[in-house]
Amino acid sequence: MKAPRFSMMTRASFSDLSLHEKNTYLQTLSDQYADQHERERVMLDKDALSRLRRYYSRRVWADLKLESLSDNRTDMLLARLGEAIRNESIKADVTAALLQETTPKRILRTAPQDDAQLMFFVPTIYDAPLKDDVHLMDVAPFSLSKKANKGIIKYELKDSLITIEGGAETGLATVFDYDIFLNMVSYLADEVKNYRSNEAKGLRPSLPPKTYRPSTSHILKFCRRSDGGKSYEDLEAALDRLANTTIKVVNLSGGKRRQVDSRPMISGYSVVSRTGANRIETIEISIPDWVYTSIVRNERTLPLLTLHQDYFLISSGLGRFIYRLARKAAGKTEATYSLKELYKRSGSAQELRKFSYDLREFVTRTLAFPMPEYDLSLEDGKDGAVLRMRYREEDGVALSPLIANL
Repeated sequence: MKAPRFSMMTRASFSDLSLHEKNTYLQTLSDQYADQHERERVMLDKDALSRLRRYYSRRVWADLKLESLSDNRTDMLLARLGEAIRNESIKADVTAALLQETTPKRILRTAPQDDAQLMFFVPTIYDAPLKDDVHLMDVAPFSLSKKANKGIIKYELKDSLITIEGGAETGLATVFDYDIFLNMVSYLADEVKNYRSNEAKGLRPSLPPKTYRPSTSHILKFCRRSDGGKSYEDLEAALDRLANTTIKVVNLSGGKRRQVDSRPMISGYSVVSRTGANRIETIEISIPDWVYTSIVRNERTLPLLTLHQDYFLISSGLGRFIYRLARKAAGKTEATYSLKELYKRSGSAQELRKFSYDLREFVTRTLAFPMPEYDLSLEDGKDGAVLRMRYREEDGVALSPLIANL
């Protein structure tokens, strides 16, 4: 017979319950045990509940006082239930001990060897807006996976419906493909700043072009990637996914539904030149009208948000999604989201249970290796756990005690 499987509450969480809630929870465990073993359910009396409360709080076997139990059904169930709780708790206790004793995986990958050249490059990283007060940083406009996925991602926000759809053959653009999009937007934003600066001086500059012609090495350096052969090989596939991934928005503001045309991540690209080893050397990217119009034609300040340079070093797609959302929602302050809302905005293909587990594990890792600019913590909310994202001043901040010991 297999050991029963419970959704075990932690001892800390159990201790926070009221007496009535503890009794109810323990009765639920008893019923689960009876059902799993095809036995008749038994109502636990006050003495049995008292013993189980002490045992659950401390996990000390003597608290069950098994030597004083009789042969009646309640006492027999109490003995079996205590054994089941102990067996089930071993996994949780060992997992907690391993988390305490092992070094967590770093949040940021190691920067490439020539990354020091960024001191001379110093790019400003911008993320693009949509219009109608909808911003790409409100959701994940890409697959969080490092591998291309087929399918469609749909978001139902308060004032809009957003659909992200990839090509039938290429699949959706990934969070790492999106680095190229950020490079394109950042280039255009710098061109617009130069245009306005020259215009303010009384000159008559030309508007920035609708095409962007970077070298592959420029893109890789901007995205803080190595210039190894695989990076060149991956670039063309990433451009294919970006060209075939579209964003569609239905604006619901004012109670009216208005369809917005589908917008590609990029309008297209072409390979201008290749090296002698047949690597892509220079490419030309067509900037989509919606990006060009929102940046070049905007008469006010640029409607853009900047990203920290270490964003490109965040190794997980989930981590990048959390950073972008924090940058948009928290800014220089803080913001909170329920785990269910984060799941909805992430477009994750995982089940909510697995997504929640990965998010908790990521937050735990940030205690030792903080995410750029923001401190993360999970707290109890009215309808479940919530993630708090708090802006952190970079200068003069003491290191976490965990970091000091590494």
